[in-house]
Amino acid sequence: MKVFVCWVLTYVVCLAVVKKMWSSRYLRSHLSRSLYMNMLSQAPPYWEGSQQWYVCDTQKLSEALRPMFVQSYLDEGTQTFLDRSIEKSGWLSIQLYHSFMSSVFSMFMSRTSINGLLGRGSMFVFSSEQFQRLLKISPDWKFQRLLDLGAGDGEVTKVMSPHFEEIYVTEMSQTMIWQLQKKKYRVLNIDEWQRTGFQYDVISCLNLLDRCHQPVTLLKEMRSVLEPTRGRVVLALVLPFHPYVENGGKWEKPSEIMQVNGTVWEEQVNSLADVFEEAGFAVESLTRLPYLCEGDMYNDYYVLDDAVFVLRPV
Repeated sequence: MKVFVCWVLTYVVCLAVVKKMWSSRYLRSHLSRSLYMNMLSQAPPYWEGSQQWYVCDTQKLSEALRPMFVQSYLDEGTQTFLDRSIEKSGWLSIQLYHSFMSSVFSMFMSRTSINGLLGRGSMFVFSSEQFQRLLKISPDWKFQRLLDLGAGDGEVTKVMSPHFEEIYVTEMSQTMIWQLQKKKYRVLNIDEWQRTGFQYDVISCLNLLDRCHQPVTLLKEMRSVLEPTRGRVVLALVLPFHPYVENGGKWEKPSEIMQVNGTVWEEQVNSLADVFEEAGFAVESLTRLPYLCEGDMYNDYYVLDDAVFVLRPV
């Protein structure tokens, strides 16, 4: 027991030293100090580079997709998430605890399950206003059923939930399922949602296609249980497209290949429209958004590049 306590204390002290070393006092080179001061100046909403998250060269989109593009921007909902993430990353004692526990549990748990256990690492895809603009609905619009596939801790589900009478979710990580159950969502098994006997008005599939073994099959399954007239799929995908599957802390290639061509964001969006068409969907609207994640003791937040689509069955 004493050895374990000493190991914990040593770990915490080392992390504290590393954190302290990453300060302007200990950054000896001019370049390092400049980078550090630049990081300090990147607090939203004044960080100039944040607007690059939303830029799309519509001339590189296909003629069919150009009218579908919805220009997004750094709005109040996104700003609130960033401010909260920046605040939480400054809680040194909590961040030290999270770092230590992540190191311990990473030996036998996936990163997603660790985050669910610790209640950290919440994701942000879109604000309420951005969701409404994509679906072309008013704030008081109501649907019957939402199915959120791979819902994580349910924080993104919470953005969509005011528009639905019934909310169903799926998730593979048991610790994330606990988080979803605490939020009172109806959790379905990953092989159950296709056989409930009813159809869904909206299915959200957010940053899941590049993290599952059979993405093409998943698209077709969503098409089969979607309400055929008013039903819509809200789908987000990180670009550039790099598919892999997390399995017990290891990364594997998916068993089914989804062919996405192109090098720049717009070219891959064009290619994805073809993939969706083969699965029985047409693009109704799309936008470019940052896929944000809460930070840690080293970064205020993390950001990836998302393409977000609204698909209708054809």
